[in-house]
Amino acid sequence: MNHRIRRRVLTAAVVLAAAAAMPFSAFAQAPKKPKVALVMKSLANEFFLTMETGAKDYQKHNASQFDLITNGIKDETDTASQIRIVEQMIVSKVDAIVLAPADSKALVPVVKKAVDAGIIVVNIDNRLDPDVLKSKDLNVPFVGPDNRKGAEKVGDYLAQKLKAGDEVGILEGVSTTTNAQQRTAGFKDAMQKVGAKIDSVQSGEWEIDKGNAVASAMLNEYPNLKALLCGNDNMAIGAVSAVRAAGKQGKVYVVGYDDIDAIKPMLKDGRVLATANQYAAKQAVFGIDTALKAIAGHNKQSELSGVVETPVDLVTK
Repeated sequence: MNHRIRRRVLTAAVVLAAAAAMPFSAFAQAPKKPKVALVMKSLANEFFLTMETGAKDYQKHNASQFDLITNGIKDETDTASQIRIVEQMIVSKVDAIVLAPADSKALVPVVKKAVDAGIIVVNIDNRLDPDVLKSKDLNVPFVGPDNRKGAEKVGDYLAQKLKAGDEVGILEGVSTTTNAQQRTAGFKDAMQKVGAKIDSVQSGEWEIDKGNAVASAMLNEYPNLKALLCGNDNMAIGAVSAVRAAGKQGKVYVVGYDDIDAIKPMLKDGRVLATANQYAAKQAVFGIDTALKAIAGHNKQSELSGVVETPVDLVTK
């Protein structure tokens, strides 16, 4: 009797052990979801808030495919904080970093650290400096629009309101960023075609208040200005206030870039003539998809393609 009981107990124990082991085994064999970090510039800028929302919505609809961490800095020039965020993501051992760099050169060393740690890095919005990347023997794909082309479209639309010799000013973003430089180049291309005179190019650092201060100074120094070409809509909002304060509404055209929600009423009533939509929400998604495909294909950073151009379109009233 004792022998039979002992056998039953042993059999039950074996069954229970097997049952307990099954879910653990299944869990252990389940593929690990990639963890993607989206590192942006200033979340005080509506453009990057839109980008973050688009990325979060995409992850929500694809929750079984990847996990997402989003980070941003306080203001557009806080490069040191963005470098620290990337370093934190390296320590956190994320699988990929999708980066909109605050500075095209200063972020390259920390990007190299990430790549050396086996993390896939994809560059969006503002392109990392190709020469600095080459000096570090780095290949980082850029997913984003042709900023020069986009700004030229905006400038060409403004040019229809101008004639040869008309004076204009350009409010540039952070001057060490490739997208700021490219947008300024696009504006210059358009102004050259119509024969407009560019009196001044000054940095408004992508910010409303700084844009307002720079625009006010330009309007004071160059009283014959016919237009202010702004590298983003935040600076355009600041320029609109400067134009109003100078009593020059209807006399000085303002154009921007980004098509944020805050600019739409100004387009509607004519305070802003035109802007460009580079699809902030989709841009992050394109970058995340590029990273996920690289992870799924077990690609090395050096094997990733160079440029994935995304759309940018003229927006008017």
